[in-house]
Amino acid sequence: MAHIQASEDAASRVKSSFDRQSIMALLGAGLDVVEPGRVDIVLPYRADLCQQNGFLHAGISTTIADSAGGYAAYTLFEPGEDVLTSEFKMNFLAPAKGDRYVASGRVVKPGKRLSICQVEVHAYEGEQATLCVIGLLTAVRVTPR
Repeated sequence: MAHIQASEDAASRVKSSFDRQSIMALLGAGLDVVEPGRVDIVLPYRADLCQQNGFLHAGISTTIADSAGGYAAYTLFEPGEDVLTSEFKMNFLAPAKGDRYVASGRVVKPGKRLSICQVEVHAYEGEQATLCVIGLLTAVRVTPR
């Protein structure tokens, strides 16, 4: 990621925006890493977020992956700008079973309007990580009206 820089207050803007996402609070997810072009979100295991076989529900995996990718792009935006997702494509590689899940978003190609991000979700059982989801996300830079 050459020549990617975040404004000085990017981490505080990400945290402020994340704190307003009631879905993240509902899920019990929290920010872990916030760096220029990268955000990690951690979700502790909860049985009520799992599907019928005991794996983290695909909808929950994509929810945290979506936020990680969007906020990764957002770290490179200017104050007063906001982010929306225009599309994502996720591939499920393994069942998500663990004591915690980490969604990582990384900007692959920043743009003036659209940013392309790679997203991943790893399931952790102790320190053993399993890559469960990998995908691409397109984030849109917007100016609130």
